[in-house]
Amino acid sequence: GCLRPVMAGTPPSSAPGGPEPPPPPPLQYSLLLQHLVGEQRRPRAWDPAALGGIPSPPKSEEQKMVERAMESCAFKAALACVGGFVLGGAFGVFTAGIDTNVGFDPKDPYRTPTAKEVLKDMGQRGISYAKNFAIVGAMFSCTECLVETYRGKSDWKNSVISGCITGGAIGFRAGLKAGVIGCGGFAAFSAAIDYYLR
Repeated sequence: GCLRPVMAGTPPSSAPGGPEPPPPPPLQYSLLLQHLVGEQRRPRAWDPAALGGIPSPPKSEEQKMVERAMESCAFKAALACVGGFVLGGAFGVFTAGIDTNVGFDPKDPYRTPTAKEVLKDMGQRGISYAKNFAIVGAMFSCTECLVETYRGKSDWKNSVISGCITGGAIGFRAGLKAGVIGCGGFAAFSAAIDYYLR
């Protein structure tokens, strides 16, 4: 009866020839593995807002109203109008710059035009092209937006339909035949542009 407490008090590792206790690093490593891939691993809930690093607060009514306004057909048409005006102006100035007849007076073709006359003609051509590009861009963008809203789809057919409507409306001023040609030509051009962009 006296040997039992002595044996219980003696750790088994201190017995000669007994196994040595495991060092602390492997024990900590195994605990770490259990937390990472073992049963004690906790699944992490992924928040889409946290992926970007900055959590996005809920949108206010003003932000939603601004987003709806920016997605409206009127805003898209206005944006296309401004873009068409800038692009048309640049195109008009470029074509005027390479045109040899800019600044020449048809009454006196042998007179050399002054720099002021050349710049004036370039400005007039740039404004003329800018107006035409702005009108066509606004018409096309607004028509495409309305067609997309009506169909509820965003595909190449929207560009073809809106191109036909825009080209037909522009060409119809010169007659029915010109309207049909404008519809077909503008629809084909819109389909080609949409094909290369997509």
